[in-house]
Amino acid sequence: MVLLFAVILVVMIRGGSIKAGPAIVAVLFGFFLASTGMAPSINRFMDSLAETINQIGF
Repeated sequence: MVLLFAVILVVMIRGGSIKAGPAIVAVLFGFFLASTGMAPSINRFMDSLAETINQIGF
């Protein structure tokens, strides 16, 4: 997931949809959010979302 979000962030910066300043703020927000009590809930949500997407048959 980290790699996916990093690629999306780089594409957004290079495409001009987000500037470097707000990107740095977003990265720092995620970094500090990971050290809060909400981190386990966010991880469970992302795991269940990934599992749901994985179960979709094309």
